[in-house]
Formats: sequence, C-alpha cells, structure tokens
Amino acid sequence: MPNPIRYLVFDTESVADAELVAKLKYAGESLSPTEAVRRYRDELLEKYESDFIPYSFQVPVSVVVGKVTADFRLEDIVVLDEPQFRPYVITENFWRGWEAYRRPTLVSFNGRGFDLPLLELAAFRYGISVPGWFLATGKSFDQPRSRYNTTAHIDLCELLTNFGSTRFTGGLNLAANLLGKPGKMDVQGDMVQDMFDAGRIAQINDYCRCDVLDTYFVFLRTRVLQGFIALEAEQKIIADTKTWLESKAEAVPAYRLYLDHWGDWKNPWI
Repeated sequence: MPNPIRYLVFDTESVADAELVAKLKYAGESLSPTEAVRRYRDELLEKYESDFIPYSFQVPVSVVVGKVTADFRLEDIVVLDEPQFRPYVITENFWRGWEAYRRPTLVSFNGRGFDLPLLELAAFRYGISVPGWFLATGKSFDQPRSRYNTTAHIDLCELLTNFGSTRFTGGLNLAANLLGKPGKMDVQGDMVQDMFDAGRIAQINDYCRCDVLDTYFVFLRTRVLQGFIALEAEQKIIADTKTWLESKAEAVPAYRLYLDHWGDWKNPWI
C-alpha cells in the first residue's frame, strides 16, 4: 500500500477578471475589458510601483499541487484541470481534492496572504461549498482558517517570520536560493497577466510547477529546522526527488528547466 498523503504543497497563478474590472472600476467609461485591465495596472504601477491587481479582482488559472507523504517524500505533482484550465473547475478540484485526501495539511509560501484568499473567494464566486475548511461550528482556534492552526495550513513565510513579526524580503526566490534551488528563472509573477493575454497558459503552468518544487524544498528544510527530520534524511529525500524529476523530465519540460538550473546546497559541515 502506498503511503497516505499527509501534505499538499501548492501554488496558484491568477489573472484579472477583465469584465469585472471594467464594470466596477470604470463604469460608464466605455472601456473594453482589456483596456480596463491595462488602465488599472497603469494606475497601480504609478501609485504603488507594482501593477499587480488585487486578488479580489482575479480568478485562478493555474493551481499546481505536490502530494507529500507523512515521511516528507514527494509522491506526485498534478496540474488541476489540465489542459482546459477552467477557473471554476480548478477551484472545485482543489477543494474536493483536499477533502478526498482526508484534509491533509496545506503547505504554501505566503498562501495565507494570497493563494488561500484567492481560492476561498473563487469558491464563493462559483458556489462551491467548503464546510470542512470553514468549520463554522468549531472553536476558533480549531478552525482550519485560524492563522495559528499549522495542522491545517503551514505558510512557510509565516513560519520564517514568526507569523509576520518581520518582513521576509526576497520571498520564495530567496529562500530557495539559500538551498541552491533555482528560484525565479525565466518568469516572474508580475508577468503572468501578459502571458495569459498572449495565450501562453502552458508556460504559466510550468512556472507554477517550478514554484511548487521550490516550496517543497523550502518545506523540507523547515522540517530540519523544527526537528522533524535530520539533515542527513533531508539530503537523501532531495537526492531521491532529483532522481524522480529526471525520470519525468522528458515528458514535462518544466522539470527539465528546473534540473538545468539545479544547484546543490553547500554543506558547511563537510
């Protein structure tokens, strides 16, 4: 019998709901949805030096999930609703998958600040019931959405900042690079909207796959940090995962790209 899945390491990519932006931000101005998104991004860039549209105006177009066993081994990586990538099906598959695997611990990097609110709002938008996640009748500290309930969700950014006590400048890219892993390569998060508009959905999903791999390796090191596994065990798991990626690289271009940028952690103890 295979080991049961204990953790779901995930990442999301999203784009603006252009019609919603046009309707709510520029009502009566006769802007097309595409023009409305461009104008909103320009306004955000001028005001905040970032043109990233708030998640409340976005829908998920890529969700990638890594299935991890109780002994922290990566069993598989799946792209939800591939190749159609329909936002409502992606959302349904994410929440139903969490239930199907008996509510394993979700693992993200800054998922509490972006990914989970995005997926919760998408469930609201599409009429998807998620009673197990909200657990409205439970005590507040037992509810999966509780910030400090790390049995339900481990946000690695919150772990590394003591729940927001500090800022983690550099984000997942920095954390991955500390471990020799690729981090951001050819694609950055602020490029996703333009890639989607250009029809480059496959590349968006490859980018999301690579972020899940980075998140997984950061997750492994936090298991060492917190004393759940020894450093030697982590290194063996990493070596096994690299072998697994190599076996899949011909079929999945994202894995080939990730391996081409692979770096080994420099162990100062040897």
